[in-house]
Amino acid sequence: MNAEIQFKRKLLPACMALATLSFGLQAFAQEKADDTAVTEVTVTGSRIVSSSFTQPTPTTSMTVEDIQKSAQPNVFAAIAQLPSLQGSASTQAMTYSTSSGLQGLSSFGLRGLGTIRTLTLLDGQRVVGANVTGVTDVSQFPQLLIKSVDVVTGGASASYGSDAVGGVVNFITDKRFEGVKGNIQAGQSTYADNEGVLGQIAWGGSFMDDRLHIQLSGEHGKEDGIPPGDFGLEGPGGRDWYTGAEIANRQISETTDGKPQRYLIDRAQNNQYAKYGLITAGPLKGIAFGENGEPYQFQYGKNCISNLCEGGDLSGLNSGGKSLASAIERNVGYARIGFDVDENNEIYATINKARVTSVNYPILGAAKNANLTMQCDNPYLPASVKAACAANNITSFQYGTVNAQIEPRQNVHPVREQERIVVGANGKFSAFDTDWSYDTYYQYGRNVTDLKVHDIMLNNRYNAAIDAVAGPNGTIVCRNTAARAAGCVPMNIFGNVAPSAASYAYVFPENGPHQHSPQMQNVASFNISGEPFSSWAGPIGIATGLEYRKEQYIVTGDPYGNGNRPESPNNADYPADPVLTNPIGNHWFAGNYHWAKGEYDVKEAYLEANVPILDSDTMGEANVNMAVRGTDYSTAGNVDTWKLGATWKTPVSGLRFRAVSSKDVRAPNLSELFAAEVVINGTVNYNGTNITVQQRTVGNPDLRVEEARNNEFGIVLSQPDWAPGLSLSFDYFDIKVDDVIGTLGAQQEVDLCKEGNQDLCKAMLLTSTVPNTNYVRLQPFNLATMHTKGYDIEASYRMTIGDGTLTLRALGTHNISFITESGLPNTIPTDAAGVNVGSTPDWKVMAVQSWDTDKWGVSLTEHWISDGVFNNEVIVCQTGCPVSTVTHPTAAFNHMDGTLRFDLGANYKLTDNFTLYGKIDNLLNKDPAVSPGTGTVANPMIYDLIGRMYRVGLRFQF
Repeated sequence: MNAEIQFKRKLLPACMALATLSFGLQAFAQEKADDTAVTEVTVTGSRIVSSSFTQPTPTTSMTVEDIQKSAQPNVFAAIAQLPSLQGSASTQAMTYSTSSGLQGLSSFGLRGLGTIRTLTLLDGQRVVGANVTGVTDVSQFPQLLIKSVDVVTGGASASYGSDAVGGVVNFITDKRFEGVKGNIQAGQSTYADNEGVLGQIAWGGSFMDDRLHIQLSGEHGKEDGIPPGDFGLEGPGGRDWYTGAEIANRQISETTDGKPQRYLIDRAQNNQYAKYGLITAGPLKGIAFGENGEPYQFQYGKNCISNLCEGGDLSGLNSGGKSLASAIERNVGYARIGFDVDENNEIYATINKARVTSVNYPILGAAKNANLTMQCDNPYLPASVKAACAANNITSFQYGTVNAQIEPRQNVHPVREQERIVVGANGKFSAFDTDWSYDTYYQYGRNVTDLKVHDIMLNNRYNAAIDAVAGPNGTIVCRNTAARAAGCVPMNIFGNVAPSAASYAYVFPENGPHQHSPQMQNVASFNISGEPFSSWAGPIGIATGLEYRKEQYIVTGDPYGNGNRPESPNNADYPADPVLTNPIGNHWFAGNYHWAKGEYDVKEAYLEANVPILDSDTMGEANVNMAVRGTDYSTAGNVDTWKLGATWKTPVSGLRFRAVSSKDVRAPNLSELFAAEVVINGTVNYNGTNITVQQRTVGNPDLRVEEARNNEFGIVLSQPDWAPGLSLSFDYFDIKVDDVIGTLGAQQEVDLCKEGNQDLCKAMLLTSTVPNTNYVRLQPFNLATMHTKGYDIEASYRMTIGDGTLTLRALGTHNISFITESGLPNTIPTDAAGVNVGSTPDWKVMAVQSWDTDKWGVSLTEHWISDGVFNNEVIVCQTGCPVSTVTHPTAAFNHMDGTLRFDLGANYKLTDNFTLYGKIDNLLNKDPAVSPGTGTVANPMIYDLIGRMYRVGLRFQF
């Protein structure tokens, strides 16, 4: 039986069940006369178009007025402030990264489940991914024509398909806009950085007796970002909250003394290197090098733990040398042409073209942590140190340096270019005594990402260049003769001596790491909804549809990163070099991009029904909403998803209950399935024997889908008679994701294989007697489980006072728990709720108070994050500590301050057409808590790293 037949057979029973229920209810139906004309509405959490349907899945909406009051240069930043959005990627995230490809990407994450488990739509349609993980970049969306954004905070896979595990974010554009409108904005932080400008304009018109509708928009936005600080304790932009904090770990075996394993050290010194070089071992240990290569005695800090000390010589501290925010430039053009075939049916086409570039500085210098062996005959070495070598009868010494003398600094330049074309039709028709609504479209999307890294070293060339010897006629040359013949130019790394232009060009070639990755998406979709039947309680709404989707990508890396492989580009800019002979590449300090390609397609069909079951003056109104979707992935096979929900509008004025349970899925993405193979040598212990193996890191085309069970229950009080401007809601959520995809280490795979995991046993060969043939494939597998619980609270009150309107609104999300089970032996479940170095704080709250008149308005916004911890599994103690363990380490600290920030905004209508506005974000310049261990100096997933930010702008509309 082929996959298509299996797919149809799985879907058919569910479709028949819904149809049978609908016909059964129709048999008991009673006609209800209603002469009131009600406009049909579409709710993002459902595919049903109905005048009476209240969906059970909680949805938070932001109107264009809300977005305008936020006054952000990118609508992404306005939406990401919502409490349920946790773990989103932004220009402040991944700034410390060279190789990830995520720098400057703006993608939403819901519930802390990751951006790959949040589905972002444009007018209910998928958008081609801007990264090999499949996530979209909201910076590429047309933003001035957005009229609202719906955030569905619950599983929606049965309605929208894969990835909607945490929920859906849907941008809805104005398809009937007429006139001209625009927005001009400028901004700057209180630290005189992150300067930005934004220009947006849109035009819309109707022609041919209002049958032809055209909308055009274009925008240019630029934010300069926040460049890194300098060596030492100078924070980025002079921000004085940077303390150079690090977490120091003792060995577990050392914790029998009753003291903690982990300590938090401010002004932490790494004693494995100095700013311009340090001898780290042997009789010459402690000799450092300064201006013009002069040696001096290094000042070690105190209270040293492992290689970290408190204080001392901090001139080589480089952890503040990372961008706090990537620079970003957006250029987006959009056009929509719609033609009304008749008063009920439209055909249309949209074209979107976007180019988003960004820049970040992920690191200062290029630290070599005591892993260099320098020869005493190096001619760049000062005579006094050569003499000390001779006096101590040594010919070499261990050496560490942060290479602070190297300028300019490593910088990463991602460029994402998107082109997206959609053609479709929507409208209404009558059949079988029923009015039906339909929409159908075909989309072609292509995103090309180019990642280029500049001013980064080739490790092997660096090693060859710093190993210098005396040449003929007083010259200095590279010791390696093959490297010398291929152009090696010696480099002096003893002290603050700038490298020669020739040596810099050799070690840091102009053509750095380069990755080129086109990603294509084709989607064909047809959806129809109507109310063909009626129950005793009202019309039964149904929606059904079909969708086909194909995803493809190709990734090529430069030869120095990808290695000498058949797929490597034959590029004269990367000439052959005898010191760059590793066949798998990996020669760069970072940014070793590899070749890969892959594709998959998806066939889907769904059926959704909304069945009123109660309409009574004494009991109220109730409806049941249910949906089922059958999906056939060419890679992961067949999977079913479903949703069952209900709402009850009680007889009590404004009081309503809602509940929904769903099975949702995320299919493995292109990167997880088809990542390029990278091979390194390693060892594993198998049956008590250490075995040399090839560690082959590669994608896994046999991955299964992740399956989630999503349960939600809510209480809503909306506009009761006794308080017509009041709305309150409480929604409890419980989401468990099984078969979570993750990658293991080689030894972990071997241990799990020995415990009986046959999938992992297939990924290795450990018994070969032929040299260099044993291997372990490091692939992603479906092993882990995530389980999160919590609740959302939303409250709003609106009232008219005099000639103005007062609006109060507050939204909050409380994470009760976020348990992850790795599926690995000798591990325990971990709880990330309240861990403020992650993305799921105990509480995230946003509150807005605004006063608006016909002429002016003012708003105050509060953003509160509760206090948190570094780790929920640590045992906090100062003395008398138990022996630390892997699962429960001891620590002298475990507290992170939360934050309360205020934003102040105002607008003034100069004329009917022009509105002047201003905004101050982080009004009191609240500092973030330092977050060592997160890769950057503070955690951008929770805290604001920019500080006080000023923006002014002018909007106009004619």
